[in-house]
Amino acid sequence: MIDAATRGSLVERAMEHVRDHIRTHDLKVGDTLPGEGSFATQMGVSRPVMREAFGALAALRLVDVGNGRRPRVGAIDGSVMAASMGHAVNTAQVSLADVWDVRRTLELRTAELAALNRSEEQARAILTAAHGLAVDHDEAARTAADTAFHQTIAAASGNPLFYQIVRSFEELMALAIPRAWQERTTTEEREETLALHREVADAIAAREPARARVAMEQHFANSIGERLRDAG
Repeated sequence: MIDAATRGSLVERAMEHVRDHIRTHDLKVGDTLPGEGSFATQMGVSRPVMREAFGALAALRLVDVGNGRRPRVGAIDGSVMAASMGHAVNTAQVSLADVWDVRRTLELRTAELAALNRSEEQARAILTAAHGLAVDHDEAARTAADTAFHQTIAAASGNPLFYQIVRSFEELMALAIPRAWQERTTTEEREETLALHREVADAIAAREPARARVAMEQHFANSIGERLRDAG
């Protein structure tokens, strides 16, 4: 009987073997992989070990598995990073202030790049999201608009990794955005926040990268940034 430690090491070796196969065969997203049986034979391990390896790879979104079809190479997915990020905050490995600092650094750059690289459709989507924040009666809609605002800017940067990293903040933004708006108790405070979002969107639409970067920095200083820094 194989003990747990040995089985664990076999599964890890099997996972590495699949990753090596993808790399050495230059496979791309959506390409099919050999089945469990083929890999099990190559490695001299049991099918249950290979099945466990594929399950772990699927959880990491490195492969896509489904009933009745061969596994395929998976696409990068920010939700994996999001789970790790949420765990790190929940277990006090990082603070919300740490998250804010990383977000701020990334999003100044994404705003700048979006002004250079955005499509007309993306510019419209960013403007729509910025104006969609003015829904005082619907917190869920406002949070969704704010999330879409930042994610669409990241997508418009032209760098897919920026988009996935910004996506990984979604779970924490779902908590931070309502908190930030709840602390804006006056009409003037809320109008200032809305105006800063619109300034970022307008600068991106106008293809003015320096203005977009400055506007995004002002947005962070005004809203989420200072509050998350205090929380950390």
